[in-house]
Amino acid sequence: MLVNGIDLIKKANKEDFAIPAYNINNLEWTKFILEACNVDRSPVILGVSESAVKYFGGYKTVYNVVNSLIKDLKIKVPVVLHLDHGKSFESCKEAIDAGFTSVMIDASSKELEDNIEITKKVVDYAAPKQVNVEAELGALEGEYTSADEAEQFVTETGVNTLAPAIGNKHGIYDKDYEIDFELLGEICKKVKIPLVLHGASGLDENKIKTAIFCGVSKININTDLQLIWSKSVRMFLQTNPKVYDPRKIIKSGEDNFKSLIHYKNNILGSSNRAF
Repeated sequence: MLVNGIDLIKKANKEDFAIPAYNINNLEWTKFILEACNVDRSPVILGVSESAVKYFGGYKTVYNVVNSLIKDLKIKVPVVLHLDHGKSFESCKEAIDAGFTSVMIDASSKELEDNIEITKKVVDYAAPKQVNVEAELGALEGEYTSADEAEQFVTETGVNTLAPAIGNKHGIYDKDYEIDFELLGEICKKVKIPLVLHGASGLDENKIKTAIFCGVSKININTDLQLIWSKSVRMFLQTNPKVYDPRKIIKSGEDNFKSLIHYKNNILGSSNRAF
């Protein structure tokens, strides 16, 4: 069932677990994620970037694919459809109008005042429709989020969830990376809303659990899924060079892909949380 993101993330925050936010890139990935989370009885957020929306064919197409799969596969767990890293008010509005139940407005590259103005505009549009709004403050692999600025930002925008920059990054981490959990804890105390961890692929179990302890209630995972799926497909093609059916090729990554989903759900504590 497709649900609004606000209540689901609040539940995770209250019960000290995190909702997995898996990026979807095509119909097959969407199907694999929904089926795996249904088995685990894990609520799930399906994240769609602007480039993925374009790949699918448009916001309404993404909504229809997700909504139809939920019905046809008889998915019983709560599902949130989320725009990941929306770059403008217009893209967030289009996602909301298409039926998305959560959006992220990412104006983090702009000055604080501009970020606040744009984010508040999205919040004002989303609030009457009970759509969760996530925003980003700081810059991954760059400027860390100030706890005081985070407090100001949340107060002035009324945003539902905040993604801070605390040393996390998208893609693959170097061996010597450090996450500033002390800063994360300070931000959590200041803002008093659920926090989001971007760039969780590659983080070990202890860091994930520490992040949840420090107030993170939504954790984004994409690169790990891309790596395991592409590795599985490459191996299949190497041992089955005569196969040309695209369905068999894409499906060859399913088992390892789902195994990773099950593992992540367990670490995040989201298994058996469906309600």
